[in-house]
This record gives sequence, structure tokens and C-alpha cells, in this order.
Amino acid sequence: MRLWSLHPSYLDPRGIVALWREALLAQAVLAGRTKGYRHHPQLERFRRTPDPSGAIRTYLLAVLEEARRRGYSFDERRIDALALSRGAPAEPVPIEVTAGQLDYECRLLAAKLAARDPDALAALDRGSEVRPHPLFRRVAGETEPWERVKTLPSRDQRAPGESKQAAATDNPPRATRRG
Repeated sequence: MRLWSLHPSYLDPRGIVALWREALLAQAVLAGRTKGYRHHPQLERFRRTPDPSGAIRTYLLAVLEEARRRGYSFDERRIDALALSRGAPAEPVPIEVTAGQLDYECRLLAAKLAARDPDALAALDRGSEVRPHPLFRRVAGETEPWERVKTLPSRDQRAPGESKQAAATDNPPRATRRG
């Protein structure tokens, strides 16, 4: 499960569809409708809010808005009825996300996009500071404690639009002498 802290506009078509499905799963978990994924670390930040179900609905509504902007037909009825029956939901308190978390997710997404959507990668690389999802508010700090960190290249270790594979082949490792 990956509930991106990044704005959904950075995701490629495959990524936004996956985000929609995973956020719907998170909604079911937070509502107690499923036994799987109950202890997934991505859900911690939603659980720490006064209204976890409201927070995930707000998250989903922003994903839905981006999907509609692209002309996709995601089914809004999948979002719990409470959010939609009142029209616009009450704005939950923004969830804080650290700059380190946003940077980590940016690098993670860049690695995925390098392999599957160079145009989306170029859009991600254009700005120096990525926008968070509308539910989140950037604060100073390192990667969030709940994140399962993988080793990734930093954003400045490759040129915009350059894939990890291209960066690796342009600068082959030096041979070491055994002996």
C-alpha cells in the first residue's frame, strides 16, 4: 500500500489508478470493514487525526478531483457516503508531513516513473520543491518514522528525465584491484 504524500498530479496513469484502489482499501481498513492491512504503517498518520475516516475521505476526494481533471471516470460512490451526502466535507485539520518524507517519496516515484513514464518523470523533475497532497502540510523534518525506507538515488544524482539505468551506465564503477 502506498498512500502518496505527494500531490496526485505527479502520478502517471498507472500510479493514479493504483492510488485510487489503495486509498479505497485504506478507507475500508479505517472503517473496520476488512481484516487485512489493519497494521499497515501508511495508516498511522490517518489514525492520529481526530477523524481518521474523514481524513481518508478528504484524501480520496483530492484523488478523485485529479482523476476528473484528466478525464477519468472513477466512481465517486466508492467514497463513503458521509462525505458525499453533505456535499463538500468539513475540512479536516491538515496532516503534517515532513520535508524529508516528501523528498523520499519524490525519489521513490522518480524511480518508478523512470521505468514506465518518462513524460511524467520530466514533470516531477521540473520543480525544485514538490507539492504535497492537499490534505498534507509540509513541516521540517526527516523521513517519517513509519516509512519503510529503501535505498534510492537522491534527486540531484541524475539529470531531469534521466533514468537510474542511464545514470548508472554513464558513470560505470571503477575497477578495483584484487590482490
